Amino acid sequence: MEGIAAPRCAVVVRCFNEERHIGRLLDGILQQTVSERQIVVVDSGSTDGTLDVVSRYPALVIHVTPEEFSFGGALNRGCAATSAEVIVVASAHVYPVYHDWLEELLAPFADLAVGLVYGKQRGDERTKYSERQIFATWFGDRPNPAQDHPFCNNANAAVRRAAWERLPYDETLTGLEDIAWAREAMALGYRVVYEPAAEVVHVHEETPRRVLNRYRREAMALKRIYPEERFRFWDFLRLFTGNVASDLYHAAHDRMLGRSAAAVFLFRLMQFWGTYRGFARRGPLTNQLKQTLYYPRSRRRSSAERNTVLLRRPIQYASREGKNGHQRPE
Repeated sequence: MEGIAAPRCAVVVRCFNEERHIGRLLDGILQQTVSERQIVVVDSGSTDGTLDVVSRYPALVIHVTPEEFSFGGALNRGCAATSAEVIVVASAHVYPVYHDWLEELLAPFADLAVGLVYGKQRGDERTKYSERQIFATWFGDRPNPAQDHPFCNNANAAVRRAAWERLPYDETLTGLEDIAWAREAMALGYRVVYEPAAEVVHVHEETPRRVLNRYRREAMALKRIYPEERFRFWDFLRLFTGNVASDLYHAAHDRMLGRSAAAVFLFRLMQFWGTYRGFARRGPLTNQLKQTLYYPRSRRRSSAERNTVLLRRPIQYASREGKNGHQRPE
């Protein structure tokens, strides 16, 4: 720890018009077992009540204009404002499930070889069925203390400050700055750890057009990170149909087929059409990353999924909301 006044960790939150969600995240941070922490909010020009909500919490606010915004640039601004050894990165529309979320994210950093830790994500009642399947595929129930590929996700992650100082986030990418960072950090000898006990709920309330744009910009970033990649029209057809079939299978198993079928079709269409449109460069996609990013969830369910037992008490968030839809702090 650099100096006795340094907090144990800093939580950096990027936001733009997140009035409906950011209050719950900040409530959850204040209820963590780690009390020695700093909160830094990087706002990129919100025009709703986001900053009014943030003003009710002990957070440092950094302003970035929409013209100068990039995902990596906003993170670099937030990280530079912190003084902690470990920097936690959280999306403004996530919230922690348990009181020890930060504790679980920080624990692996006791090993000086660890450069990045990311945690589990799940949806709630607002989450589209297909996105729940993506979360279940990407974020399993078993920890991985020595991951051999750079997949991670900055909606719920933490990085070692010393590693970030050696390797700031790429400010030119249109997304996936987390995977680009992890790839280069691993090349420098740092380890990437997956810790499912550090669990958050990730709320995406997106229109079909926003889903398409999200996957299009991520595909544009992915082809920058892996310039040898390709994503042909055949890939679009194969992965669209395969994922729709997988989602419908799981929806039938969960007795949600009737109310989920149309949304499954539309979400997967936007996901893979956006990916197809975002790709232009030629070359093969690495099998490990392709499996993680695109392929449907296995039809075999783990015993952990079938027999989930909550050993920890989840955070009880206030059920009442302010007039603009955000949670009121106690």
